Amino acid sequence: MFRALTSGRVAASALAFIALLSLPSAGGSSAGDTITAPESSFSSAASGTTTWGQSGLVVSDSERASRIGRDVLRAGGNAVDGAVAAAFALTVTFPWAGPIGGGGFAVVHLADGSDLSLDFREVAPAGAQRDMYLDEKGEVAPGRSLVTALAVGVPGTVDGLIRLWQDHGSGALSLAEILAPSIRLARDGFVVGPGLAKRLEGKRDYLSADPAAAAIFVKADHWRPGDRLRQRDLARTLQRIAESGRAGFYEGPTSVAFLSKMQQEGGIVSREDLLEYRAVYRTPVRGTFRQFEVVSMGPPSSGGLLVLQMLAMFDLAHQDDWEWNSVPYLHLLTELQRRAYADRSVHLGDPDFWNVPMGPILDPAYLRDRVETISWDRATPSSEIEAGSFTEMSGIESDETTHLAVVDEFGNAVSMTVTLNGGFGSGRVVAGTGVLLNNEMDDFSARPGSPNLYGLVGNEANAIAPRKRMLSSMSPTLVLEAGEVRLVLGSPGGSRIINAVLQVLLNHLHFRMPIDQAVAAPRMHAQWLPDKLFYESRALAPSTRATLRSMGHELEEFGAVGRVNAIARKDGIWWPAPDPRGDGMAAGY
Repeated sequence: MFRALTSGRVAASALAFIALLSLPSAGGSSAGDTITAPESSFSSAASGTTTWGQSGLVVSDSERASRIGRDVLRAGGNAVDGAVAAAFALTVTFPWAGPIGGGGFAVVHLADGSDLSLDFREVAPAGAQRDMYLDEKGEVAPGRSLVTALAVGVPGTVDGLIRLWQDHGSGALSLAEILAPSIRLARDGFVVGPGLAKRLEGKRDYLSADPAAAAIFVKADHWRPGDRLRQRDLARTLQRIAESGRAGFYEGPTSVAFLSKMQQEGGIVSREDLLEYRAVYRTPVRGTFRQFEVVSMGPPSSGGLLVLQMLAMFDLAHQDDWEWNSVPYLHLLTELQRRAYADRSVHLGDPDFWNVPMGPILDPAYLRDRVETISWDRATPSSEIEAGSFTEMSGIESDETTHLAVVDEFGNAVSMTVTLNGGFGSGRVVAGTGVLLNNEMDDFSARPGSPNLYGLVGNEANAIAPRKRMLSSMSPTLVLEAGEVRLVLGSPGGSRIINAVLQVLLNHLHFRMPIDQAVAAPRMHAQWLPDKLFYESRALAPSTRATLRSMGHELEEFGAVGRVNAIARKDGIWWPAPDPRGDGMAAGY
């Protein structure tokens, strides 16, 4: 294992590097030629007030959701109670990605020292067919897996949240008490901030295509910050859940309306699909990085496995004298990411349908062989990178997701990511319920070798099958040190999630950046296909870009690589890091 550099040296060198890049270049400067130091996110992006937690803390993409989760902790709830309350609040306040018509994953550390992960990912309906998104010529039919009722997978969020609360909540609060603040928010409305107003306007045409969605989310005179969004139908749906638990969603009036929507628009989710859906506990994936234990989500998420794989390869290849975001460091990250995503494209899928070779993918000998294929002066074209070959293989995912992190005074911690897939999912609302529907079926491989919404290519492991869970990139992650939670993090961002989480881990654990700087620092992203290195504005100095291009890297500027929400433990205090790329906020006590 390579030695971790000292905190003072690395933090100082990283910030000095950023400061150096902020100076005008010899040939003049422009906005695209500088990097600014990461801004501290210890202050609430929404309120501007400093927040931290000595006892408990919640970080999410919504000020109101964070406050609701925090208030549940204050009322005697534990981190699971707080996470469930905040997640239900997000269905009201963050309709872009948080609604209960989707699914997600949670990784949890309990006060007794045990770890668990819950898979409440959407599943393919029983009527799903392998070639359901192909046209008569055998080609992928544009939009069919994204903007039609056929795009909808069986939602898992409600079942997952309730099961997590029933199994691991404190017992101090009833489900009605946990849901009451969200019901009030939906019924009475809330003031829309700049971020949500921009998202609603950006998807105006998309949401207008569905009358039920348009009635809620399309405003005749356009959305502006300060307008009030009311969702009274959603309030009634949440009230049913508060009174009847999962039956309030998967049975009764909500399910009748859901099935009517499917029948009217050619969807295939059936009554049996809704009744039979169940969240599944999975064994978390785990590995070590220096003195830390990293615990994350396993398949059907690819996130945890790839994060562990790349951390291990990083330790095999990294040189201690490399600076943060230096050419060698960025080149190595790109090469590691291409190899990891190549493995993802072939070997990862729903473990109930596919024998995922988790052990071989993390085998030190295999990882050493992968690292040895890296050239240090030349980019490896993706055409030269193949997935690993494992003899026991057999047949048997943006800004469109949201992540929340919660810790409490008892030693519990929750890292949870929920999604609809695309922004506002399929753009369809179940009339009379206020429930936005996902378009998660696009995360399957519609046809082996064809890219999905995020450019990810999949093969047989992620082919469509009835009741199968589609592969995901969501990466809710915990970091332990000496058995205690040190870091809780995760991100939205489709295929970019994995690399966003990886870089924050390296920034904080290897380069020793404070957690707010680790999250705010500019990021890059590469995957197997397309064969490009994407980078955020101001992430790369002009000289760095020039050198990387000379090595054969094709570069493309990209808006944002993930939107990480994190909590770190330092000196007995929980410190929050809502990503300044978004509208997140922390609330603690």
